Amino acid sequence: MTTLTKPIATADYDAVHEAAKAYVDGYRTGDITGIERGFHENSIMWGHVGDDLLKGAAIPAFAGFFEAYGASPDLRSRIDVLAIAPTAAVVRVDLENNITKTNFTDYLSLLKIDGQWKIIAKVFQAYAQ
Repeated sequence: MTTLTKPIATADYDAVHEAAKAYVDGYRTGDITGIERGFHENSIMWGHVGDDLLKGAAIPAFAGFFEAYGASPDLRSRIDVLAIAPTAAVVRVDLENNITKTNFTDYLSLLKIDGQWKIIAKVFQAYAQ
């Protein structure tokens, strides 16, 4: 008889979702600590806003955005775990109605580092509302 082992614990799905949720909650409240909970300290992000390509370190970019614009209390979101392996995951986050009236599709790459799921990269597309 073949014995099958479940490769990914449900707790890992929950932890990946929670890292993405920390990002969304931080964005909604304009609180950099939420971003820091979800993102690795060396995380990066790349994406297009109109014709402009934005790229760089994620946490400082969010800190600057929050300083300039503040919270996005009316932000709506959907988080979908697209793929998960023992130490890597991909999540899609749909965001609508941020404080600048911009919508986003984000793809987050996560790694399990020292037992914690952290966002290491964000690739995004911005849309006018």
